[in-house]
Amino acid sequence: MNPYERYALPWVIDVACGAKPIREKRAELVPRAHGRVLEIGIGTGHNLRYYDPAKVTELIALDPAEQMHGKAQKRAQEAGLEVDVRGVSAEGIPLEDGEIDTVVCTFTLCTIPDPGAAVTEMRRVLRHGGELIFCEHGLAPDPGVQKWQRRLNPIQNRVGGGCNLDRDIGALIGADFDVSRMETGYMQGPKFGGFLYWGTAS
Repeated sequence: MNPYERYALPWVIDVACGAKPIREKRAELVPRAHGRVLEIGIGTGHNLRYYDPAKVTELIALDPAEQMHGKAQKRAQEAGLEVDVRGVSAEGIPLEDGEIDTVVCTFTLCTIPDPGAAVTEMRRVLRHGGELIFCEHGLAPDPGVQKWQRRLNPIQNRVGGGCNLDRDIGALIGADFDVSRMETGYMQGPKFGGFLYWGTAS
């Protein structure tokens, strides 16, 4: 890990993922989580303030970027939550089949090296009738925007800790899940990084 990844990247991600349009989506979606919850890619813990402690019986979180765990634990304390943070990636979730009631995945599929394998793992650990809550940025529908996404993706990948601009989130989730609700749209800001997919699946 180079000095940028260790010291600067956590701050960059914390600021980018704390933008107002993103906070609004978190506030809309995360309170749905209930029971035994698995959060994929907790980062610095921006979702934690939106969980309902009365509905969440246990919270497990995965993130291989261990330099962010301290900030996440601090936010968990501020939110009155206990969270079991594990420094592993989602391609190999260390849980048994059907253990989880709710999987929460926000602004994470862009970064996972093998997102297809991660989505398959999320489906595996989710119980029958459980719910995936997701909000991700990804491939835009407009050819002109797609062109810029693909052109800028190598730069974004380097400065964004492996973040990709051009992943088709709908196709990734739909390969393993029955998507019960998915909305899309541009958030305020540059279109190449601001096309969102959000909703629920089972």
